[in-house]
Amino acid sequence: MGQSDFTSGVERFFDPDEIIVSKTDLKGRLTYANRPFLELSGYTEKEVLGQPHSMIRHPEMPRCIFKLLWGSIEQGKEIFAYVNNRAKNGDNYWVYAHVTPSLSVDGQVVGYHSNRRVPDRDILEKEVFPLYAKLRSIEGQHTNRKDGLLASEKALNDVLAEKGVEYTEFIVTLGQRRRRGYR
Repeated sequence: MGQSDFTSGVERFFDPDEIIVSKTDLKGRLTYANRPFLELSGYTEKEVLGQPHSMIRHPEMPRCIFKLLWGSIEQGKEIFAYVNNRAKNGDNYWVYAHVTPSLSVDGQVVGYHSNRRVPDRDILEKEVFPLYAKLRSIEGQHTNRKDGLLASEKALNDVLAEKGVEYTEFIVTLGQRRRRGYR
């Protein structure tokens, strides 16, 4: 179910009371998608189950964010991230994602679970959009995609080191730092 890099330029929004939920197996293939997921993405349950979660990945998302996300959850850690997704028709929608490993009764990771909420628009516009634009620009400066990924990953790690935080703490505290006047 390959999808081109087509985007419509139209942004979709969802109700702040809604939570988008999906679950995947260890390889990232969708095993569950709730009604808000299906409605916002424009896919049917039949179209998504068994497909890679990356089917909704927006081409303008920095690849280094997904590398960080997958690295965290594969180590059994939770992660928070702002993510731009793409609907079936090319529309996009931003989410504030909380992704966690799903554990069996004996503590083994058996898949992944993601809850997504409406993101804070002020944080998106003032913090996330500029950061992601910088990371995408760095990725785009390299003809070799792997080199671009490594360069943007380094740039993100430099931002985190400058702020003295790990990625999840950086994301979770964006609103708190903004209210206190920190950058």
